[in-house]
Amino acid sequence: MTRRIEIALRVQVRDPRGERIKREIEHFLHLPVERVRTIDVYTVDAALSDAELQQAAAGPFCDQVIQEWHLDTPAARDFDYLVEVGLRPGVTDNVGRTAREAVEYLTGRPFQPGEGVYTSVQYLLSGKITHADVERITTGLLCNTLIQRYTILDAATFAAQRGVPVFVPKVLGEIKTEVREINLEVTDQELMRISKDGVLALTLEEMQIIQAHFRDVQVLAARQKMGLGPRPTDVELEALAQTWSEHCKHKIFAGTVQYEDEEGNRQEIKSLFKSFIQRTTKDVREKLGDRDFCLSVFKDNAGVIRFNDDWSLVFKVETHNSPSALDPYGGALTGIVGVNRDPFGTGQGAKLIFNTDVFCFADPFYDKPLPSRLLHPRRIYEGVVEGVEHGGNKSGIPTVNGSLVFDGRFAGKPLVFCGTAGIMPATINGKPSHEKHIEPGDLIVMAGGRIGKDGIHGATFSSEELNENSPVSAVQIGDPITQKRMFDFLIRARDKGLYNFITDNGAGGLSSSIGEMSGECGGCRMDLAKAPLKYAGLNPWEILISEAQERMSLAVPPAKIDEFTEMARRFGVEVSVLGEFTDSGYFHILHGERTVAYLPVAFMHEGLPPMQLPAKWVPPRHEEPRVVIQNDYTADLKQLLASLNVCSKESVVRRYDHEVQGGSVVKPFTGAANDGPSDAAVVRPVLDSFEGVVVAHGICPRYSDIDTYHMTANAVDEALRNYVAVGGSLDLVAGLDNFCWCDPVLSEKTPDGDYKMAQLVRSNQALYDVCMAYNLPLISGKDSMKNDFYDGSVKISIPPTLLFSVIGRIEDARKAVTMDVKRPGDIVYLLGKTGNELGASEYLALKGFVGNRVPQVDTAKAYKRYRAYHEAVMAGLVASCHDLSDGGLAVAAAESAFAGACGMNLDLTRVLWTGDDGERNDVTLLFAESASRHLVTVRPENRGAFEAAMGGNCFASIGVVTAEPVLTITGIDGGTVVRAGLAELKEAWQRTLKDL
Repeated sequence: MTRRIEIALRVQVRDPRGERIKREIEHFLHLPVERVRTIDVYTVDAALSDAELQQAAAGPFCDQVIQEWHLDTPAARDFDYLVEVGLRPGVTDNVGRTAREAVEYLTGRPFQPGEGVYTSVQYLLSGKITHADVERITTGLLCNTLIQRYTILDAATFAAQRGVPVFVPKVLGEIKTEVREINLEVTDQELMRISKDGVLALTLEEMQIIQAHFRDVQVLAARQKMGLGPRPTDVELEALAQTWSEHCKHKIFAGTVQYEDEEGNRQEIKSLFKSFIQRTTKDVREKLGDRDFCLSVFKDNAGVIRFNDDWSLVFKVETHNSPSALDPYGGALTGIVGVNRDPFGTGQGAKLIFNTDVFCFADPFYDKPLPSRLLHPRRIYEGVVEGVEHGGNKSGIPTVNGSLVFDGRFAGKPLVFCGTAGIMPATINGKPSHEKHIEPGDLIVMAGGRIGKDGIHGATFSSEELNENSPVSAVQIGDPITQKRMFDFLIRARDKGLYNFITDNGAGGLSSSIGEMSGECGGCRMDLAKAPLKYAGLNPWEILISEAQERMSLAVPPAKIDEFTEMARRFGVEVSVLGEFTDSGYFHILHGERTVAYLPVAFMHEGLPPMQLPAKWVPPRHEEPRVVIQNDYTADLKQLLASLNVCSKESVVRRYDHEVQGGSVVKPFTGAANDGPSDAAVVRPVLDSFEGVVVAHGICPRYSDIDTYHMTANAVDEALRNYVAVGGSLDLVAGLDNFCWCDPVLSEKTPDGDYKMAQLVRSNQALYDVCMAYNLPLISGKDSMKNDFYDGSVKISIPPTLLFSVIGRIEDARKAVTMDVKRPGDIVYLLGKTGNELGASEYLALKGFVGNRVPQVDTAKAYKRYRAYHEAVMAGLVASCHDLSDGGLAVAAAESAFAGACGMNLDLTRVLWTGDDGERNDVTLLFAESASRHLVTVRPENRGAFEAAMGGNCFASIGVVTAEPVLTITGIDGGTVVRAGLAELKEAWQRTLKDL
């Protein structure tokens, strides 16, 4: 019997959740709601007695100090409309799972198959609103209809039927499963219909390659021996679509590009990945020689570098853009828990030490009409932030670094970058920890969560632009608690040597993980009927490609499987033996006794020829900005501090735990009141050592409007100068590249594809050039290439974006430098020169321009200066350091001053200038975002030593730290161009996102 337990706040207790919903209804929908109250509902579908249900209601479900519980009687009262929102059948219900476990602990017996606890929320709305208004509120704010369903009742109907009808929480319907054969002997038009209707994301050429494969006489003979006919099964077609998807195969980066520059010079580039990214690492490692610290690059789930003789560092950054556009909370949650599995599944397995996250959104205060199927940017903002919060905090992993970037074009698709670092002993059981292998005969083992319909077609869906037909099934909900339990178990199993190989069960599910592992040893034989399911009724192809979360795939020697499964039982982790690895050369998949897929491993992984991609570069020209020279720029500075890309992100950052595990040294915020924005994070991964890990990033998508070469050069430089600012060593630092691009394939719906492809070529060229100059090997990365929204009439493409992350070492974390000024009397230095480079700056955006003069990186001078600065830090000569980026010198000075609660007097005549002196003016000196600059303060007694350490580099003393809490900047004509109290500057900086 299905029973309901409703948990309501006591009448006299405030309801913060309801108050937040009320504010959002007023802000977004402008509807006159007087009050919103909320009630939590637990639907219990299990054989429990009344006494047991009352014990659960009064115990784990309810805080009786502030709440009251109701069993099978409605708690709702005093409302005009009631909305109940619950998850759709089959969608992961983390709260329900935890509630079920609580009841099991309480009763001392497990739930039986088919039993469960399911959760929903009631919203009680009061006010002069209509049923139509409530529909708007529900679909606009309360319910994501992709993964949730709802009921609306007015007070009279609720009273008449004495409550809310119980949601049927189970997955109902036909239990019968089937395997279909697909006829590919059809017209080209029909081939494309098969691809589109099946969300396969395969091109006509790819469908024709598959068609030809199933005509091959040798293929047909081999299939006949397995009981298969000439037509591919749906299992085989889905496996090939997943393996060949852009998301998994990176076809654009592997393609052959015919590039033409602005002067008509032509160049053939065979694989951007091999020609630029892989080549960068190879050439840097050759330069480093004996000092090479790379251990494993581009061949595992994450990159591995040497941290010291005893430990290795692992790092990976992923994107989860497409699912976050459909369901921001679930998409972002699976983004963070998914990237956790990458370092964990690297080598023999790493202990996770921190997370990073970078989000790119449209304006959360956007107030114009949006195309159908697009969620409002604020809803995406709040859902993504909450999803990463829940995924990271509940996993016991600190979030130490990140940023938010805003641009209206991210309304088409948000970018959600999540990164995770791990650490592992240099050797485990006498073997290098970054190495792993599979022996034929090893058992195929899946550990962790069960398989459901969530995440089906995630890999192929993410390989296309977002549109009105994007599949509901691509959405997943992660479960960090289950994953944490699995991690704890597998680390112990690793140390006991109970498995040979481990990898993430991520995009593409078993198809991807076992397909890739089969490539390692030469084949597999796997029975999908042995896979544990969340519910009955999944077809074999769904079991194979489902991306349901919290799963790892392993190769376990038969002799160790009993010890492995017994340890899993003690940790409460489900493990299943699905088959064995072979050297047959075939990806052999069964469902029970029936073979449902028999694909040559070589065809799966090497059967796809490279794409042919045209690229033509034509430099864009924008209107020259009309910059008005003023006497006072204080108002402009305050506007910049309040702008979305500059303002404080504290309301987001404070939601993330950066202290768990106890290793955090330089935290996301620093200064006198711990509210100044740190440039990078420093973490001690081994608590009995002072060696630290430094992590930082750079991202500047707006520069792409002028030139993606300089966008990329600036992103790499920004990451490194943030890293250098806190004291990171240049002798051990590596980079990760994450490309997020709009569709660069020339086609009818992308007529400028050759230009976007040229932008990608230029970006890759810059990546090689700058990383070579900075001795930065690339150890891992990811690309996401279809970041567009298109509904047939409206197309929204993101600006080409590169997130560049760096990770490395600081020899002694006690010497780390923070960005806040420390004491009056300290001397202020500006390292580096400023140029007439306002193009794509925050200042020009404020004035409504793009400009043409984008900042350019002088790598030779910058690298020499960074090295000298690091020596000064290690000698203890630097009091504070802040990098100059968005908003230029004026913003950096304001942030450093109010973070340290000390004023500054600066003189623009002392700022070193590069270029034509006739172009030098106050506005450029204040707000240009010229690359490679740092604002540094030094104690007067260290002045001589600091200047000696920086000798031969571009730097200048430009002012002094003052006791008066005022920022004063003198212009080149001697007048005061900025004067403002620190309190008013900080208030401008903090107010924009304070209430979100």
